Amino acid sequence: METVIILAMTQVLALLFGRIRQPRVISEVIAGIFLGPSVMGRIPHFKDRIFPDAGTAGLTLTSTIGLVIFLFLVGLEIDTKAVKRNFLAASSISIAGLVVPLGLGAALGVGVYKEFINPNVNYGYFLLFTAVAVGITAFPVLCRILTELKLLETTVGSVTLAAGVGNDVVGWILLALTVALVNAASGLTALYVLLASAGYIIFLFYPVRWAYLWLARWTGSLERGAPTTGMMTLTLVLVLASAFFTDIIGVHAIFGGFVAGLIIPHENGYAISLVEKLEDLVSIVFLPLYFTLSGLKTNLGLMNTGKTWGYTILICVVAFFAKFLPCFGAAMATGFNWRESGAVGSLMSCKGLVELIVLNIGLQANILDTRSFSMFVVHAVILTFLTTPFTLLFYPEKYRTRDRPRPDHSVEGRATTHSSSRDDYKTRFALVLDRIEQLPAAMTIAHLLQPGETALPNARTSSDGSEKSFEKSPVTSGSRQISVNALRLIELTNRGSAMLKSQAAESLAYTDPIISVFRTFGYLHNLFVSAALSVVSQDEFPAAVSKHAAENESQMIIVPWSRGSTEVDDEPDNHAHNPFDGIFHKNTTHTSTRDPTSSVVYSEFIRNVFSTSSSNVALFVDRGISTPHHRSGTQHLFLPFIGGPDDRLALSFVVQLARNPSVQATVVRIVKTEGLSRNTTSIDKKDVIDASSSIPVVLQTLAAGDTVYAQHDTHTRLASETADNLTWDRYAAASVSHNSETAVALSRISFRTFETSTPLHTMIEYTTKIPQTDSARDLIVVTGRSRRMAVEAHAAELETVITEAGTSISSSVPKTLGDVGAALVASNTRASLLIIQATVDGL
Repeated sequence: METVIILAMTQVLALLFGRIRQPRVISEVIAGIFLGPSVMGRIPHFKDRIFPDAGTAGLTLTSTIGLVIFLFLVGLEIDTKAVKRNFLAASSISIAGLVVPLGLGAALGVGVYKEFINPNVNYGYFLLFTAVAVGITAFPVLCRILTELKLLETTVGSVTLAAGVGNDVVGWILLALTVALVNAASGLTALYVLLASAGYIIFLFYPVRWAYLWLARWTGSLERGAPTTGMMTLTLVLVLASAFFTDIIGVHAIFGGFVAGLIIPHENGYAISLVEKLEDLVSIVFLPLYFTLSGLKTNLGLMNTGKTWGYTILICVVAFFAKFLPCFGAAMATGFNWRESGAVGSLMSCKGLVELIVLNIGLQANILDTRSFSMFVVHAVILTFLTTPFTLLFYPEKYRTRDRPRPDHSVEGRATTHSSSRDDYKTRFALVLDRIEQLPAAMTIAHLLQPGETALPNARTSSDGSEKSFEKSPVTSGSRQISVNALRLIELTNRGSAMLKSQAAESLAYTDPIISVFRTFGYLHNLFVSAALSVVSQDEFPAAVSKHAAENESQMIIVPWSRGSTEVDDEPDNHAHNPFDGIFHKNTTHTSTRDPTSSVVYSEFIRNVFSTSSSNVALFVDRGISTPHHRSGTQHLFLPFIGGPDDRLALSFVVQLARNPSVQATVVRIVKTEGLSRNTTSIDKKDVIDASSSIPVVLQTLAAGDTVYAQHDTHTRLASETADNLTWDRYAAASVSHNSETAVALSRISFRTFETSTPLHTMIEYTTKIPQTDSARDLIVVTGRSRRMAVEAHAAELETVITEAGTSISSSVPKTLGDVGAALVASNTRASLLIIQATVDGL
């Protein structure tokens, strides 16, 4: 029961404090304070019934084991390469951030000892303890703050991370010295403890590390980048045995776990995979128990005098400025400006969970009593809470500079990629990849972008720190080279593995399987492919996409949306589980294709890309290949041209895709008229979709928020209609001359015009008339999203389509796909969708 209450309280507070970008440790400690004697403990019999002393002992043992494993993960996160890259600045900041705080911490300890500490406590030991408590930096929390604020790829982040490594290691050594002195009966015993510790560290770093590395290679773990079951067992035995040894020699068990983490190899993502297997249990269960127990030991009720609160404030002020000022000065001396130096000082003053570990050790060693422990806990929480806002105050995003300059994206032949002719030929595309399931959709659309056969290019690689580019030399044919700049998105979470991935983005860009597969696909299909990797939070995906497109001067962003996973059912399942199951369903008896977990979240991401991007955007909803076809098979595109900027862009894009010899297209201009019935259209009634034979779609999801777009006034409507006519005549009129490439593309397109009072019904009916042959692939319907500056409002007709089809769709479908795309979903049309939205400049 105690564990359930602790985890529930911690999770609720983590959700609240996470909204203001506070690390999870804040919620864990505050949960403990709330459940402890300061708040809930004042309820009669609460402690005896909920947290009895008999049960607390078991929680303490469990949390200590978890803490040992956590310190092992902390050791894994330390990367000595970061120190080597910025040695001068990092060492200067680290030394300044240790020497001054240690001295001021000892001076602070004089006053605290005289006022609050039992005289039986050794005076020198207490001063050494307070010096360590003030001087140490919480490296794990520092890493997570740097990652969340996207500072790891900046010079400030790199230097602060390197300085934090040195500060953290020295702090742990000093704390080990303090514990050894406290536990030793005499100075000679303390010397023996320190010598034993030094010998054990040497033993771990050389013979044990060599043996572990040999075993990792022998079992193939390093080659695969993931530990085998045997290596995981060996690793856990090593951690626990190391903790046991450091505990019995008189140093705390957590030091054994920490030094064990330092010997784990980082090659080929092995350390990341190891962390992924351990981190959830540690971060979700063990750490909340430990830090909540720390909060339970905190009694704010004992801080009931002005002197106590005065010293608490003094501890906060001294601890902050003892770190901030020397680190600020050292940063200024090594070439940083005042904003960067202020960010360095703020980050180095972070305390967090390492400080709480130190305080718990002090409490267990009887150096601190409950009141002084509570004072230092309050100071740790306050300083950790202030780290993020102070860093953002000194160093907002607009002032940040990268650790290394971005590569020059101009390559031989790039000048030819700029389209200067009037055919609106696009050559630079940004492609979003965040899941391996999207590769089929990405490959499909990338293949269609290729206008024809070209010479096989040579691959080369260029780098820019946290982002890696894999580029090809331009083709030598007369066609303008298509370049696809893929963006691999990895979600940044509170997990340590996500932080390690962010730090290792430079190497991950070479080894990431999604990038490797797509790069190889591009090479084999003669596409100029580059790839960048970015580790950001889910909420920042749209901003990362827009930034990537702007930096690469991409003319269009392509967002692939793959079909869902296929499940085999004992009975046919007629219920869709997300807004787009109607597209993804196969017409088979015992299988259904759905994406039950991510479609709502992903549709929200897509809408944010549509609304925030400054480039043209194309959403490719891939239904997957269901029709067997030969290599020579054709891909048929169908564009219902209703009008508006999105449809105009869609028309020009279809003409560009038709330059691919395997593409055939049908473009139908649908002109809405008044007073015509559906029977007056040129479509035969026998070709209308039989709604009773289609799979019913029942969508039970919560629709996310919509973006409100500007609509036409009289002037813009007339201008849009004129532009529609000009665009249509440019491609459909036989009298207009074109260059040879465009003329060949237009020969593969069939243009038609229909007048109807029901555009959506006409579009759906015509979709079923597209010829399908044994060598043809599934149909792709290309349509404008038309959520802004739409020519006509189709909401009423969409409701009619839904009613006639006997379906029910969520309101998030038209918000994401537009009314035309939503009508195709509602009617269960068996076609993939390519939804186009023009940039604001194109309106």
